[in-house]
Amino acid sequence: MLGYHFTGETLRDGRPIPPIGEWLVHEGEITPCRSGLHASEHPFDALTFAPGNLLHQVELDGDLQPHGDPINKYVGRRRKIMATIDAEPLLREFARWCALQVIDLWDAPPVVRQYLETGDESLRHAAWGAAWAAAGDAAWDAARAAAGAARLDRAAWDAARAAAADAARAAAADAARAARLDRAARDAAGDAAGDAAGDAQREKFAAMVEDAFAGQRK
Repeated sequence: MLGYHFTGETLRDGRPIPPIGEWLVHEGEITPCRSGLHASEHPFDALTFAPGNLLHQVELDGDLQPHGDPINKYVGRRRKIMATIDAEPLLREFARWCALQVIDLWDAPPVVRQYLETGDESLRHAAWGAAWAAAGDAAWDAARAAAGAARLDRAAWDAARAAAADAARAAAADAARAARLDRAARDAAGDAAGDAAGDAQREKFAAMVEDAFAGQRK
């Protein structure tokens, strides 16, 4: 199968990342989450398991076993990297996009919107400060409603922050703070509108990943 797999600067067990085109082979038992080589068919699913910001397009085969219901990854005996990108800029952009989907549900200061729309790092601290200054009961209520609409669930958000490493984690956190999307609000997501927004996030992230790899091939 073709899929996606995030890593840090090494594999999880500390081994170096194999060169592109070289098969990595697992000799032991194949058990999801415990033993074997993993990959996800959808890049958003791969994001939820991300230990770092390097994203690989991979081929996975050999004794494939699924994990999750619905399936969110597979484990196999052999994995080959076909292409690699540093996904940190992509994850920063995706975090800002998620925040922008709900920004109209609260009275966001102009600098917050400008930062989220442009990604101008010189505005990050000003946007953060403006968001905190604007925060009040109404802003918090809007944030909770916004999170319900956007369905920024705990696992996906935490994975996005982890996958972007230190700098990208900070950017994702700043975007969340700027839009007043706190953890409790994200946990409140779960209705039909939230499901639709969650699907939109999956589609958006997949399109961004496809564009990033297509740009690398040019």
